[in-house]
Amino acid sequence: MCTGIILKSKDGATVPARTMEFGFDIFSNIFAIPAGTKIETLGLNSEKRGFTFETKFGFLGANGLDMPIVFDGVNTEGLYFGAFYFAGDAVFEELSDENIGRAVSSEEMGNWILGQFSTVEEVKEALPTISVVGTYVTEIDGFAPFHYAVTDASGTSIIIEYTSNGLRIFDNTVNAITNNPSYDWHLTNLRNYIGLQSFNLGQIKVGDESILPFGQGSGLFGLPGDHSSPSRFVRAVAFANTLLPSHTSDEAIFKAFHMLNAFDIPKGSIKEEHGDALLTDYTIWTSAADTKNVKYYYKTYLTQSVEMVDVIKAIESLSQPTSLKMETGFSVTDRTADFEWQDSLK
Repeated sequence: MCTGIILKSKDGATVPARTMEFGFDIFSNIFAIPAGTKIETLGLNSEKRGFTFETKFGFLGANGLDMPIVFDGVNTEGLYFGAFYFAGDAVFEELSDENIGRAVSSEEMGNWILGQFSTVEEVKEALPTISVVGTYVTEIDGFAPFHYAVTDASGTSIIIEYTSNGLRIFDNTVNAITNNPSYDWHLTNLRNYIGLQSFNLGQIKVGDESILPFGQGSGLFGLPGDHSSPSRFVRAVAFANTLLPSHTSDEAIFKAFHMLNAFDIPKGSIKEEHGDALLTDYTIWTSAADTKNVKYYYKTYLTQSVEMVDVIKAIESLSQPTSLKMETGFSVTDRTADFEWQDSLK
């Protein structure tokens, strides 16, 4: 249950940002891989090995389940990658002797894309050369059913989907992504909301009756508010495309986190019984990438203050893949003493 948006600023920056939701803590940390690292695909397959590639570019981002795999991140060239759950629609190839030499498992796509490419166009050209397969992941009792968002420093953005129709690549024309159904279905569904507009409604005349709205807040009246993927997609499109312009990348980052607060899912609002366990989807972390200045920002369920990593500086300091603890804990700033200090100045 993840929601992604794209914002742009007048100084030329593009900011892809997203939430990460799951029914249990996936124990994400910031995982960084320097250029020149050799990576072997099918890393989670205990019986088979794919091919080995050497990273051309260093990259970092959020991993999960203590895996050496980036599910959301950015490389030193400003290329952003995000994996979004696509359960029920994701269909990958079966691993075989014929495709094992070009096989990349669905959960490894971030490593392959961020380590190899600098632009969306390069990614699009390379995708037909690999076979994306599903590898069993114990924690989810199946393969990772993802579709993917890729955005480069120029602002070009695509959605990559593997379904029963094979590989499909969509231009991200509305600056949003959520989960299933497919991206083109979500675009069609937007036609149900063509009457939405961000200006407050005024008085209307119905017969002999003049009707006024209940105060402010009638802008975007009728916007769906539930947590389902179609509803979140409509909200993400509405918010991302009605936002007041950002003049700088810092302003776009600030606004991205504010906007994604509207998609924050508290524990308990969505529940599912799973055997003897009760799972509740919640927002584990929220991230944003400045693809112009190559910085990665995030906050977590406990750490509500936004933290940042300068990707180029961090990668330059590394000689091998390294993990940084993502969760630093909830903290509160006590301002009580500031009243005493203010009073002492009078």
